[in-house]
Amino acid sequence: MEPSETVADVLEMQSVVMQFGGVTAVDELSLHVGKGEIIALIGPNGAGKTTAFNCITGIYQPTSGAVLFEGRNLRGLSPDVITRLGIARTFQNIRLFNNLSVFDNVLIAMHLRAKDNVFSATLRLNRKEEARMRAETELLLREQDLFGLKDEIASSLPYGLQRRLEIARALATRPSLLLLDEPAAGMNPQETQELTDFIVRIRDQYHLTIFMIEHHMDLVMQISERIYVLNFGKMIAHGTPEDIQNNPEVIEAYLGVTEDA
Repeated sequence: MEPSETVADVLEMQSVVMQFGGVTAVDELSLHVGKGEIIALIGPNGAGKTTAFNCITGIYQPTSGAVLFEGRNLRGLSPDVITRLGIARTFQNIRLFNNLSVFDNVLIAMHLRAKDNVFSATLRLNRKEEARMRAETELLLREQDLFGLKDEIASSLPYGLQRRLEIARALATRPSLLLLDEPAAGMNPQETQELTDFIVRIRDQYHLTIFMIEHHMDLVMQISERIYVLNFGKMIAHGTPEDIQNNPEVIEAYLGVTEDA
């Protein structure tokens, strides 16, 4: 499935500023992500990328500006409410329940969309609801080729599979927008290529919009429709992969400058 040439915005950031004391981590950031797109946010370490994600997901409340999801202002909403609205994310440092099984990691995420509250579902006070969630967990694991590992402890999985499990857990909340924070961090070239294919597949399979932070330029250039570039909290470029590869300011700030011989 290729995204439509004319797409409605799923996410919009309008002149977002995030300050910590006297430090401006994000400075007048405006961007948009259209339905069905895969969009990348790149920049040097400390450029403000993860801070921008934290403003989207309610971990931080922007100092000023607005974050709109499907036209709704997210200001003042908590991370769990934002998740229920349809935004899921992964983190640069994998955050799994390391001592629980693969199955239970995904099942817990299913509870976020349960019709009953987490407490009653956990205690199996509604057996029908619990059975439904377990069946959906099994289906999701089968779809992501993880069902054969369902009883494995999460921390025992190879690094690449832990990343895939974290993404599967995010998918369990039934998002329409998936935020990936450096999903290829720590991966070798083969794992990175497998992840690249995986991201495209889940976009198509689950009709997702994907917004990702990533340092692996091969991955970014291969699958991104558009790329935003941050440096010191400010947007310095925006465009197609070809535009970004040939932008002198981006090359100087992030991709590196080849010294004259």
